[in-house]
Amino acid sequence: MKGKNYRKGVGIIIVNAKGQFFLGKRIGAEAWQFPQGGIDEGENPEEALYRELHEETGLIKDKVTIVTVSKRWLVYHIPHVYQRSNKQYDGAMQKWFLLKLTGTNEDINLNAVDQAEFDAWKWADKKTAINSVIRFKKGVYASIFSEFSDVLKGLKNN
Repeated sequence: MKGKNYRKGVGIIIVNAKGQFFLGKRIGAEAWQFPQGGIDEGENPEEALYRELHEETGLIKDKVTIVTVSKRWLVYHIPHVYQRSNKQYDGAMQKWFLLKLTGTNEDINLNAVDQAEFDAWKWADKKTAINSVIRFKKGVYASIFSEFSDVLKGLKNN
């Protein structure tokens, strides 16, 4: 990791009452993923979480509850083939949040802001979430599911 430039960001797992996870489909691609995004200058991770949550899903703070937060920052490297020609970062270093949806599906609006990131969304299980994400993020998804596994088991029993 020496000499690499990773953008600090947040990753967001939203779980519904059925224990399913929100996945968004990247515009113009067959790539499904959890909401995520960078932390802007002057923002803390929780502020970035709520901004990104609204930008990508339309959900507001009142429609979710933070269940837990990752103990460490998880890192992924963007392979050269996926990097933009004007790349600023080699990858991302993310603080992950597990949110419980307290609102309804009707509260989700992919067009809440001008710059939509997803053109479709669905509820999915853990296996689908890991299998659907772009290859270089699979390790992060497996790792965060492992870290959150006990908490997720507890949610299913409620």
